[in-house]
Amino acid sequence: MVGEENFIDMYPNRSNNFCCGGGGGFLQNGYKEDRLAYGKIKDSQIKNTGATYVIAGCHNCHAQIHELSEHYGSHYHVVHIWSILALSLGILAPNERTYLGEELQNVNVPEYIEPEY
Repeated sequence: MVGEENFIDMYPNRSNNFCCGGGGGFLQNGYKEDRLAYGKIKDSQIKNTGATYVIAGCHNCHAQIHELSEHYGSHYHVVHIWSILALSLGILAPNERTYLGEELQNVNVPEYIEPEY
């Protein structure tokens, strides 16, 4: 599920990539319809990969891309990079898995150990 063989980069990428439309404070500026319109290019980029998951490096990108997926009916999941790291280490708590797809919600669930007092 996770690995080099499942990584799909967007095109264009790296320094030629497109912004999601939520950066620079635009996520909170009150112009939601404009923000979603600017993000349509990013949504199309993501859909063109066929990926079911998108890894976002910052909170603004996560929130914007998640909203783009819902707004345009794209049906991909957006996860923080730290969620993938915590998941791989087996330390992502059950309450932090609510936005993961079904196939990842039960991967490496940490065993709850009652604290000793």
